[in-house]
Amino acid sequence: MKKIEQPQVKKWLGKISKQKIFVIGDAMLDCYWQGSVQRISPEAPVPVLQVLNKYERLGGAANVALNCRKLGAEVHLFTVLGKDLSGKTMLSLLEQEGIHTDGCLVEKERITTTKTRVMAKHQQMMRIDEEVSEEISTRIEHHFIDVVMRAIQIDAPDIIIFEDYNKGLLLPNAIQKIITHAKELQCFVAVDPKKANFFSYTGVDVFKPNLKEVREALPELSITPDKSSLKKAHTALQNKINHQITLITLSEHGIFSEHQQEVVMLPAHVRQIADVSGAGDTVIAVFAACFKASNNLAWATQAANLAGGLVCETVGVHPINKVHLVNELMKL
Repeated sequence: MKKIEQPQVKKWLGKISKQKIFVIGDAMLDCYWQGSVQRISPEAPVPVLQVLNKYERLGGAANVALNCRKLGAEVHLFTVLGKDLSGKTMLSLLEQEGIHTDGCLVEKERITTTKTRVMAKHQQMMRIDEEVSEEISTRIEHHFIDVVMRAIQIDAPDIIIFEDYNKGLLLPNAIQKIITHAKELQCFVAVDPKKANFFSYTGVDVFKPNLKEVREALPELSITPDKSSLKKAHTALQNKINHQITLITLSEHGIFSEHQQEVVMLPAHVRQIADVSGAGDTVIAVFAACFKASNNLAWATQAANLAGGLVCETVGVHPINKVHLVNELMKL
C-alpha cells in the first residue's frame, strides 16, 4: 500500500473534528463486577467471587457513539432505553462524554439492555444479560422514526451510522425511511448489520458485516478469507442491497474492503489480544469518519483495522484513544 505522508494524515484527522455524526441503534450498558476467587462455595461446587470493584461502560450503539466522540466529532445518539437504573446510568455516562442524548427515548415498556460480566481478575467467569429482544411497539417505532427524521432535517449530519444488534429497535420500515431521508439530504450512511435485517439496508454507502455474518447470509458462495472469494461476496451483496462500499472484518485474518473496483485487504496487526469485545464498534466508527474525511479507501481501511486491534489490547469494552491511534498511524 502506498505510504501516505504525515501532513495529509493530520489534515484528514483534523476534518473529523468538524464532522457531525448520528449513531442510530441498539445501545447497551456493559457492567463489570471484578474481584478475586479464594474458595469454593460450601453450598454448591462453584467459585465464590469476592467483589472488589464495580464499574459501567457504554456498549453497542453507545460504544460506536463514544468512539466517534473520542475521534473529536460532534455525536448524537438515537436509541430506546428503559425507564430503569441502567437507562439512567447510560444517559449519565453519555452526557459525561459530551454525546447528545436528545434522541435517546426512555420507554417504561422496555428495559435497557445490560450485560454484566463477572470477572476474577482479568478472567471472565460469567456474563449475565438483561434484555428484551422483541420488536418495539408500533407506537414507539413511529415516535422513534419521527424523532430521527426531524433531527436529520434540522441538523443535517455528515454521517449516519446504524448499529444493529437485533434487539428489536431497528425494523425494516424505520431503516428504509431513515435511509431514504438521509440520502435525499446527501448524508453518508454506514451500517454494522446483524442477521434479522441483513438485507434491509438498501442504498447505504458502507456495509460492514463480519466474515461469519457474510457466510450465513450467502451460504451458496462458501466464502473463504481470501481476496477472490471476498470480491465475489462484495458483488453478491451489492446485487442485493445496492450499496457502495463493502467492509468485512475477518478476525485474525484482518480486514477486506472494496469500492468501485478498488480492493484493499490487510492482515491483522499483531497485538497482545486481551478482549475482542467492542472491536467491531470501533471499526465502523473509525472507518466511517476516516473515509468521509479523506475519500481514501485504503487509508480508512488501514485506520479502522489498526483501531480495531488497539482496543483489543485491554480487558473490557474500550473506545479508541485518538492520541494512541494517531501515533500508530504515523508509524505506518
